[in-house]
Amino acid sequence: MKALNISDPESMIPALHDEIRRSDQSRYDHRLHGVLLVAHGLTCPQVAAALGDAPRTVENWVRRFEDDGFAGLADGDRPGRPRRLDERQLAEIGSALRKSPKETEVGGEGVWDGKTLSSFVKRRFGVDLKVRQCQRLFRQLGFRRRKPRPLIAHADPEAQRAYKKTAKARPRGL
Repeated sequence: MKALNISDPESMIPALHDEIRRSDQSRYDHRLHGVLLVAHGLTCPQVAAALGDAPRTVENWVRRFEDDGFAGLADGDRPGRPRRLDERQLAEIGSALRKSPKETEVGGEGVWDGKTLSSFVKRRFGVDLKVRQCQRLFRQLGFRRRKPRPLIAHADPEAQRAYKKTAKARPRGL
């Protein structure tokens, strides 16, 4: 039988590893294969070299499988850091953002920005969020920042309208 080869293995091996890490199910299958190879008599370092994982990782899979069976190979919860604001507080922030800052307890003129929202969250909920996190919060809640157009000092709106209507077109290139 003719030996089969993968064309361009240097780029395909990382792509295959990415595909394995893509979902919980594919990571579970990957661990199953590792434990199966150990069950067939390969050592953990040999399996690790073949699968592209660390030997300690394969050892952990085998221990978890021995302790908990197939459930030991499933992905565990990865809760991460708990949220600093709950759903009720986020809803309240969303409704506050629909008003001007002047209408809320923050007060002040102008529009909402990261600094203003940070101040509002600190006063209302006692949670200290930095300006950058507040900017992310705008996007998370479906808002986007719009700057008001500046008004030219002492500009006459009637003269501006008249100028726009009667401005003469200049020849191009001059």
